[in-house]
Amino acid sequence: MIPLGLIVLVAIYDVFINRKHAITHNFPVVGHLRYLLERIGPELRQYIVANNREELPFNRSQRTWIYTSSKKVNNYQGFGSDQDQSSNNYIFIKPQLFPFVAAENHPNTKDYSLIPCAKVIGEHHKRKRPFRPRSIVNISAMSFGSLSAKAIESINRGSHEAGAFHNTGEGGLSPYHSTGADVVFQFGTGYFGIRNDDGSFSMEKLKSLVEKNPFVRAIELKLSQGAKPGKGGVLPAAKITAEIAAIRHVPMGKDVISPTSHSAFSSLQGMVDFIEEIAEATGLPVGIKSAVGKLDMWQDLAAIMANTGKGPDFIAIDGGEGGTGAAPPSFANHVAVPFIYGFTDVYHIFQKQGISENICFIGSGKLGFPAQGVMAFAMGCDLINVAREPMIAIGCIQAQKCHTNGCPAGVATQSKWLQAGINVEQKADRLKNYLEYFRKEMLEIVHAAGCEHPCQILMDDVRMNTSDSYQTKSLKDIFEYQKSEVDFHGMQSLIDCEHLGSQKSSQKEEAVH
Repeated sequence: MIPLGLIVLVAIYDVFINRKHAITHNFPVVGHLRYLLERIGPELRQYIVANNREELPFNRSQRTWIYTSSKKVNNYQGFGSDQDQSSNNYIFIKPQLFPFVAAENHPNTKDYSLIPCAKVIGEHHKRKRPFRPRSIVNISAMSFGSLSAKAIESINRGSHEAGAFHNTGEGGLSPYHSTGADVVFQFGTGYFGIRNDDGSFSMEKLKSLVEKNPFVRAIELKLSQGAKPGKGGVLPAAKITAEIAAIRHVPMGKDVISPTSHSAFSSLQGMVDFIEEIAEATGLPVGIKSAVGKLDMWQDLAAIMANTGKGPDFIAIDGGEGGTGAAPPSFANHVAVPFIYGFTDVYHIFQKQGISENICFIGSGKLGFPAQGVMAFAMGCDLINVAREPMIAIGCIQAQKCHTNGCPAGVATQSKWLQAGINVEQKADRLKNYLEYFRKEMLEIVHAAGCEHPCQILMDDVRMNTSDSYQTKSLKDIFEYQKSEVDFHGMQSLIDCEHLGSQKSSQKEEAVH
């Protein structure tokens, strides 16, 4: 009788009290099923309706590869490829008749997944503390606040074990970024963690942060990001805790919306001067991150850098397909170009000025898979940053509820209950496995193409479909440039570099300090 009584009460409410929803008024009780199905629709489509290659942002096959790699279970596939190899923008990597074979004393015979960056960041501009990342694949900007404390800690610990650096995102340096990994400290227009009471930038706070945290190895100035270029970052009030408010130096109970532009400078020359001031004050390499659209200001920046010998030590190009937190659909879907077009445009501009060799180029935007990673290196990337792929590795199910504080996996939420499901030690190990498998397979592809290091792969080594009728061209023919040669003298020379990122043995000491 109790269930029947509850149904009658719901029916009375729907017919006589409800004035918000026509469906439940006209179809009492059963109308609620419509809203239930709408709520769980993404999960139903994800696991029941969609095929292996159908979903976006990441399809089932991509997620399965990340899950299996992170868990160290069989990530192979049988019976050949199930992809449409005549589809537009499909990637083909050209193998060499005789692949590269590592000698017995080669570094990768001892640690097959260790692949340092071929460039030393900050070396050209003679920064006091230049930095060679130990890994060519690293963690892109994801803030504490956008992600949960346990998610950030899992990623930092896993990055430490895999030798990757961890970008803080613009939300400030938290205790959860400080568990062992090399860190790139990012700040945006809100200057969170290094701001004065009025929201302006504080050089003294930045200097203090760097001095107190020697594991911070570089600083990234965020101009824009792929999900919402030209629009400040958004942290909904529901996701702001007292701890986040203290780290960011913002009030509780209000959405935190970063300004659309920086107050510390207002021109390209002003930005270059600002970068030089930060580098001088901290001794660290300083770079910029941006999505790409119009190219005139990129051309002006390249000219300034060529004429003055000053400017960013690294440039991170974020594809318009990127995004890990909250963004308006109109921006996420239509503003800024995808990575493959944005990166090639920008790289070519700096190459024409003859300074591409002096800059470390970082690519991001759905590059967390071996073939896409090799393609990015062929275009001129020196490093790859990944974000959503690590989120998947630590348990994200692509529920697309990052902006609601209701992430069911506990990754993109500040709910203590939902976070409780994250086992930090286990998730850190899974991230480490994902990064190592990713680098291992990238290196195997590069060896198949006859190269020792991904920096040696050229645009002629990668072909791409330019239509759906199997018409392919090399990347060089499509984008009309060949990437500049990287100064590379063997993997051992990179590992012996004095500026190589923190060794595992010393990282814990730095974290304790």
